[in-house]
Amino acid sequence: MDNQGLLFIPDISGYTKFINNTEIEHSRYIIQELLEVLVNANNLDLKISEIEGDAILFYRFGKSPSVEEMYRQVEKMFCNFHKYTRQYEDRRICPCKACEGVKDLTLKVITHHGEFSTYTVKEFSKLIGRDVIKAHQLLKNDIPLHEYWLVTDDIYQQDKKENLPEWLEWKEGKKHDDTNEIDFHYSMLSPLRENITTDANEFGIKGNNKQVLSIQKEYNEDLDTMFRTVADLSLRPQWMDGITAVDNVTTKIPQVGTGHNCVADKKINVLVTSGFKKDDKSITIEETDKKRTFTGQFILEKKGENKTLLTFNCLLRKNPLLLTVFNLFMKKKLERSIGRSLENLENYFKSQKKAA
Repeated sequence: MDNQGLLFIPDISGYTKFINNTEIEHSRYIIQELLEVLVNANNLDLKISEIEGDAILFYRFGKSPSVEEMYRQVEKMFCNFHKYTRQYEDRRICPCKACEGVKDLTLKVITHHGEFSTYTVKEFSKLIGRDVIKAHQLLKNDIPLHEYWLVTDDIYQQDKKENLPEWLEWKEGKKHDDTNEIDFHYSMLSPLRENITTDANEFGIKGNNKQVLSIQKEYNEDLDTMFRTVADLSLRPQWMDGITAVDNVTTKIPQVGTGHNCVADKKINVLVTSGFKKDDKSITIEETDKKRTFTGQFILEKKGENKTLLTFNCLLRKNPLLLTVFNLFMKKKLERSIGRSLENLENYFKSQKKAA
């Protein structure tokens, strides 16, 4: 029948807590990225009816795909979702609650085959029908955990399931509302996490490196203030010697892998945030050039409640010719420039306090 089809709803679990307890700008960007991950993982030619904040209502008219095909779709969305969250955590620099909370998000998927139709409001195509309501009702249920695949009995009973993974353990459930009872089966998806891998963070110098320069200065600022200032690329022209602009930042939230153009007069250096480490007493940020031959390392160390030691180290790829050229023609010039930058940074803090 023309009005029969599949309803497929991936829903982000933990969304409400994530949005209520976090900074709206970063949480908005993260949720947008995760929803795009789900859309890009669509390999069943599903159409989108609407994006519902934390969920996407996919549909496809016609004969339902096999249970195995649906599982492969669920698997791809779930694994891509968690690959993103793990990679985000691995590369995270921002300490806000939104960025910290990404690791706690997960995914559940509702699948139901039923009767529904579409109607159009201007350019928007919407779904209507009792089974659309039924599918949405199933998002609220008594399943205690929140990363699972739920199928209504019309799907569970329609097809053989020999080709599904053995670890899928189906359990029965019922959803009651004011007028009827919906029978369903569900299985946890947690075992899929075991085989999720992320790309290696290889943004630093290729091969071995050597420290060729180190300059320090102590500031009457707390560690967090120092970190926010040094890590903020938009502030670099206000204190880094010779820098007139920073543009073409590749991510909306700073993280390992973020690239940017560092403009000094008419010269443009393309740098990538290549490393980040943080504990209670120190923070290290590393930035490497596009050719991966040079790394600037900012090390912030807590020396008191309102005292922080900033160390800038220059690392070069361990290449005899490169090291010789640096020592002969670049070292003294860079040393003077970094020294001025550290003085400028102190003056920047003083100006901020006066303005306050």
